[in-house]
Amino acid sequence: MNAPASRSGWIKWLLLALLVIAIALGVTRALGKRKAQNEAATAAAVAAQKAPVYELPPQDVATVEALELAQSVGVSGSLRALQTAAIKARVAGEVQGITKREGDAVQAGEVVARIDSTEAQARVRQAEQQAKSALAQVAIARRAQDNNQSLVQQGFISATALETSTNNLAAAEANHQAAVAALDIARKALGDTTLRAPLSGQVSARLVQNGERVGVDARILEVVDLSGFELEAALAPADAASVAVGQKARLKIEGLDKPVDATVARINPSVQAGSRSVLVYLRLPAAAGMRQGLFAQGEIVTGQIQALAVPLSAVRNDKPQPYIQVIQSGKIAHVPVPLGRQGQHGGEAMLVVDGVTAAPAGTQLLRVQAGLIREGTEVKLAAPAATPPVTAATN
Repeated sequence: MNAPASRSGWIKWLLLALLVIAIALGVTRALGKRKAQNEAATAAAVAAQKAPVYELPPQDVATVEALELAQSVGVSGSLRALQTAAIKARVAGEVQGITKREGDAVQAGEVVARIDSTEAQARVRQAEQQAKSALAQVAIARRAQDNNQSLVQQGFISATALETSTNNLAAAEANHQAAVAALDIARKALGDTTLRAPLSGQVSARLVQNGERVGVDARILEVVDLSGFELEAALAPADAASVAVGQKARLKIEGLDKPVDATVARINPSVQAGSRSVLVYLRLPAAAGMRQGLFAQGEIVTGQIQALAVPLSAVRNDKPQPYIQVIQSGKIAHVPVPLGRQGQHGGEAMLVVDGVTAAPAGTQLLRVQAGLIREGTEVKLAAPAATPPVTAATN
């Protein structure tokens, strides 16, 4: 009876030991899992606290380098034709014979309108008759003068009578000359009834219609010669000091795809009283599509300088002092820069940074498209995209 009882007790102890071992293994596994979760959470917290590393594409990065900069002065204004003319009525009357409209071409000397000449023709006839009458009075006075001279020689009249006839002849001749002058004036007034274009060009404005009665100096037509243009630009005295006659300029004109070359033709010697600006006049040739009044803007090239420079667009102004974002030891640093001398390089506005010790030659900086990155942020340059190989086409 003892043997079965001992076997039963041993089995109970074995089962109890296995249960204890299983519980211990479960507790150990649970503790290990909790430790792994804690370590993962700690690692995630550390990773969250660590600033991310920005990857910059090559097109977002520029380099501080010595460049040949073209110094320039910005100009803007409206184009105007070198030659324009307003055709005005030189006598009062009814307008007749206008056939030209806006955009029509005219030639110098071409008749473009007439003023009713009925009154002018009548005045010419009147002046002609007055001149003939005055001429007849001269002839009468001259015959009287000749007769009186003969009578004086024969002693029939006194010298006083001869002097009177001489004065009458002089008065008749003066009246005749006045009548001839009045005839010339009348003929000129008749000629002024015909209006001719003073230059070749195109009609830019038609201000009256046929049948309208106008006064002297009333504007009838305006003509513009589009063979040459000029730009009047107002400059500050400091900018105008570096501008000289003959300097070249490059202008962008609204509506035209390509820029147009221009030359400084004149500089006004006086400063404008109200704006305190100096007027500079740029001459530019005609181009297809160019019209009077179009807006133009560009730069006058005033000189060349060699200096360290950065793109002006990379300068940020969201702090009290302008600054650029440079890469120093793999991190972003904000370097203040003074807004001083500027220039052009390859059509891009550049800022001279000579003397900025934190931005020597070779320093990499962020362009405007990179946006604002917090100072101290780690960055790295992305590898340039690989160009796919070009395969030859097979027939």
